[in-house]
Amino acid sequence: MTETTSGSARGSRAKGAKADAAAKADKPEATEAVKGLRIERIHTTPGVHPYDEVVWERRDVVMTNWRDGSINFEQRGVEFPDSWSVNAVNIVTSKYFRGAVGSPQRENSLRQLIDRVVKTYRAAGEKHEYFASPADAEIFEHELAHALLHQIFSFNSPVWFNVGTTQPQQVSACFILSVDDSMESILDWYKEEGMIFKGGSGAGLNLSRIRSSKELLSSGGNASGPVSFMRGADASAGTIKSGGATRRAAKMVVLDVDHPDVEAFIETKVKEEEKIRALRDAGFDMDLGGDDITSVQYQNANNSIRVNDEFMTAYEKGEKYGLRSRMTGEVIEEVEARGLFRKLAEAAWACADPGIQYDDTINHWHTSPESGRITASNPCSEYMHLDNSSCNLASLNLMKFLRDDGQGHQHFDAGRFAKVVELVITAMDISICFADFPTQKIGETTRAFRQLGIGYANLGALLMATGHAYDSDGGRALAGAITSLMTGTSYRRSAELAGVVGPYDGYARNADAHQRVMRQHAEANEAAHRVDDLDTPVWAAASEAWQDVLRFGGTSGFRNAQASVLAPTGTIGLMMDCDTTGVEPDLALVKFKKLVGGGSMQIVNNTVPKALKRLGYQVEQVEAIVAHIAEHGNVIDAPGLRPEHYEVFDCAMGERAISPMGHVRMMAAAQPFLSGAISKTVNMPETASVEEIEEIYHQGWKLGIKALAIYRDNCKVGQPLSAKKKEAEPAAAPAAVEAPVQKVVEYRPVRKRLPKGRPGITTSFTVGGAEGYMTANSYPDDGLGEVFLKMSKQGSTLAGMMDAFSIAVSVGMQYGVPLETYVSKFTNMRFEPAGLTDDPDVRMAQSIVDYIFRRLALDFLPFETRSALGIHSAEERQRHLDTGSYEPEGEDVDVEGLAQSAPLQPQAPLPAAPVGAPPVAAAAPAPKEAHNSTELMEIQLGLNADAPLCFSCGTKMRRAGSCYVCEGCGSTSGCS
Repeated sequence: MTETTSGSARGSRAKGAKADAAAKADKPEATEAVKGLRIERIHTTPGVHPYDEVVWERRDVVMTNWRDGSINFEQRGVEFPDSWSVNAVNIVTSKYFRGAVGSPQRENSLRQLIDRVVKTYRAAGEKHEYFASPADAEIFEHELAHALLHQIFSFNSPVWFNVGTTQPQQVSACFILSVDDSMESILDWYKEEGMIFKGGSGAGLNLSRIRSSKELLSSGGNASGPVSFMRGADASAGTIKSGGATRRAAKMVVLDVDHPDVEAFIETKVKEEEKIRALRDAGFDMDLGGDDITSVQYQNANNSIRVNDEFMTAYEKGEKYGLRSRMTGEVIEEVEARGLFRKLAEAAWACADPGIQYDDTINHWHTSPESGRITASNPCSEYMHLDNSSCNLASLNLMKFLRDDGQGHQHFDAGRFAKVVELVITAMDISICFADFPTQKIGETTRAFRQLGIGYANLGALLMATGHAYDSDGGRALAGAITSLMTGTSYRRSAELAGVVGPYDGYARNADAHQRVMRQHAEANEAAHRVDDLDTPVWAAASEAWQDVLRFGGTSGFRNAQASVLAPTGTIGLMMDCDTTGVEPDLALVKFKKLVGGGSMQIVNNTVPKALKRLGYQVEQVEAIVAHIAEHGNVIDAPGLRPEHYEVFDCAMGERAISPMGHVRMMAAAQPFLSGAISKTVNMPETASVEEIEEIYHQGWKLGIKALAIYRDNCKVGQPLSAKKKEAEPAAAPAAVEAPVQKVVEYRPVRKRLPKGRPGITTSFTVGGAEGYMTANSYPDDGLGEVFLKMSKQGSTLAGMMDAFSIAVSVGMQYGVPLETYVSKFTNMRFEPAGLTDDPDVRMAQSIVDYIFRRLALDFLPFETRSALGIHSAEERQRHLDTGSYEPEGEDVDVEGLAQSAPLQPQAPLPAAPVGAPPVAAAAPAPKEAHNSTELMEIQLGLNADAPLCFSCGTKMRRAGSCYVCEGCGSTSGCS
């Protein structure tokens, strides 16, 4: 180690360091104390460049939109290592290569991309005197290149977008803003947020300084309150999203629980969700990206309530809690704490918002409290620090550190993991030296506190591969040990960096608090429960790291106010070919894999055989179990698999989904060893109750988590309305006077039966993996008259119910109930099976009933009627994209190109389909087509993953932390 500098300002430190270096250069003993880091080799070989140790190959990247077959992106002849998957190559080429496609300036090799970034980092490190010698700088460059080349870690997306280019070199993905109680500050908030969105990043802020609608302005009028100003910010975010990029703006809005407008804040999204359902049922296009969704407010932000210990204690005791004036701090209203907490849970049940943040827990772990409290987070809730600051992220691929001796004995390579963490932290800190920032205030704060966010991905895969259930003591112990080692090593390197280039500017003022937090981490590490031979050595390495942190930090201070977070790792997780993102468990046991040269296949996760081997199963048993999983998608009743091992293969969704508290307990295991927080959503089944959500939020506080959000399946769409339409009030009773007796005429509907021979059409269909047939028979000259449904490979109960349903609908039609009435009532009804269909006109169905009546509407209703109901064919939707109109230009519509469509009035009668007879054999349904692992899981399990479709390529996205990521093209709905 070299000698450390004092805690003075950065400029003074730099001048002092240069003066010291110049003075020592004149002395013979100066060679004994070298200023700068000595970089140790981890993977590389002296004299051999990392690029020379891999096999390179050329590939063509052609990415299409599956909805219409159009080409989204094309670049041929790109160069990558042969070990990289097709998906990783596609995403890196389309997202991260710079230069206009087709121009000589366009990057066409992974070497160029890595060199652009790594050489910039090396040059900045040399310029700012990080390295002891040019040889150390070269080792740094080669080790960084090797780690990126072999997918051992990745920087966050802004680094790949911007570093080494001529545009501003923004390296941060996460931002926190601030807003005060003045119109000038509110307008600055709109502007600053817009600039961040324009750059493709996200921001969060706390609105609690804005006075409530229950307080007065200086002019004497009532204040608008923060909820009203949220409307303007939401509209701005929606506009920038649609005008500047294909991804939605990512933002977080936080409000303190003692704000007088807290109830209005809680209810904002609930009311808007009711509006979405009402407008959709009225025929408006309310799909994500639809023409009419822009009329709905507050949809571009994640909302969170910031609760404190005082409120949670009042909740537990059933006491009242005071809401305070923003101007004077006086209590202006008291509410029942339990009642308010219940409203929070009810809102989350209805629409997944608001989430919850635990203020006192967050600030208990705050390293810089003398410079201000932590009041907010970034959109995905993992970065929490000072207002007007930012954080750049990087994540390690944990599966790269799992070692197997070939005899079934595994260990986590803690030593190599720690060395890679040191390398990455060094690079991340160097990036702040040359980084650009969207606002001056953010730049000043970030340079003064140098917040970093190292994290990891593939935890779920690692736990399964080592034979640990995600929701188990062993799984939590290994996750906690790795997290502790990562953060301890990061702060140790931060202390070493402080000895070389000085501590962060704010350290002197916050030294006592920073060292207190380091002691808290070290104490949590010592108190943690050791479980088995895998986690115990990692805990030991972590203990050593934390002792070094306390020793080195006490002498040199720290270079960084924050070191670690657990981010979603959406796009970069796909870049590293990770099976799982962030801290998440595996999504499903069978994955979708693209193949070189085109095509795709489904494979059982590679982690499954490793787990079975770890659990002691023989090769023949492993093969049989894997074959069972490939066929059924789960391990239930797998031959030879012991029931006590089922839990190892539990996933986020499917037959054996991990319980909500299993997710919460995993967060609690990692939280004490993180500087920041964890981006994660606790998935809950559709049947979850408000009481269960309330308990999850309560347990989050008790377990010491910093922030928590839940998502109840299907809560966003198709939820029963909370308030029914008002029924017509009964007419007032007539006055009790005699009136002449009048003849009462009773009108009854008359059934119009179909003739014995009637034209019909039989359609085969598949919805969410369930196959069936629909026979629709018509009157010879007057539209649809009966429908019969048959489900294949289903039990007698479902078959009987479908027969009864068919008869009821058919009789209703024959008595004169219009088809459009049935369509308006039954479309958008949601229940399983649901998901992808094999019908190009109706690509997604929320249930079999939803599909049936959309198909009938397309086949039998005139264009104007079904268009008013928001039902269009694939050809009409494409026409709308091309011309802005669904309606055909001429009078003749080419219905031959519309799959499975029937003319409204057949020219000649089709063969009769007798009532009650089996449906006419139809062509075999087209095989289900999956475009990523989420859609494959839906096909196999009959589930409907409640996730948006990707704006770029149309495939269904999957959750990554609190955000969504598209496996097809790498687009995300939040920060990368």
